[in-house]
Amino acid sequence: MKYECLLYDVKDRIATLTLNRPERLNALGGTLREDLFDAITEAAAAPDVGVIVITGAGRGFCSGGDVKTMSERDKAGQAASANERSAPLRDRCILAMRDCPKPIIAAINGAAAGAGMNLALACDMRIASTAAKFAQSFVKRGLAPDWGGSYFLPRVVGVAKASEMIFTGETIDAAEALKLGIVNSVVAPEELMNAAYALAKKIAAGPPITIALAKRAIHHNLEADLRSALEFETFAQTICKDTDDYKEGVKAFVEKRAPVFRGS
Repeated sequence: MKYECLLYDVKDRIATLTLNRPERLNALGGTLREDLFDAITEAAAAPDVGVIVITGAGRGFCSGGDVKTMSERDKAGQAASANERSAPLRDRCILAMRDCPKPIIAAINGAAAGAGMNLALACDMRIASTAAKFAQSFVKRGLAPDWGGSYFLPRVVGVAKASEMIFTGETIDAAEALKLGIVNSVVAPEELMNAAYALAKKIAAGPPITIALAKRAIHHNLEADLRSALEFETFAQTICKDTDDYKEGVKAFVEKRAPVFRGS
């Protein structure tokens, strides 16, 4: 797939989506919103993709909204573009990530600010470079969070810490993000993509139907009471037990070998 502001590559059942506006620290301007939505939708449906990795080109992950473009537009007395006004497209990106049956890993190579931080939070897992920085910078531009920040952040760090980050807009480093549980791990910059792909390969080798159902269960049960959660787990287990991958998993255990899953 070719996009104007995003690079799309598939190898070893891993789709890598690279936000590609490095001159703007991959700010969400140009066609990046459309490209991201289309790429997530494409990867979600692709039979040769088991896991998605999202990262940024250059020295930033995603700096959020394209504030420079907004400033230039305001100085020229121009109205906001349809793309910039399009909350539905922004929201569709986040919902596409949540609905995607494949796990999504953020490989955060640099600044993840504002909507960029929330894009990372919308992923299922996050690995950060030691060069990564995180900020809910909306308040410093006179804005409230979007891209799901007020939904995701309190669920990750708790209401009090989320409130502090959102109300102050202060920046934290990768080490602090690890302490808060925002990221799964922190590695040296040169090891970031290797670490992300190592995790992705482990997941991609697993049974796709089972993993898709497990992802649905995790997110469904965050909003469910215990009874509903248990019912959904029973629903997922029932489907899993009808798959060939379940039979292979049991057979491999008995034969004391590694299972070979085929997605059926």
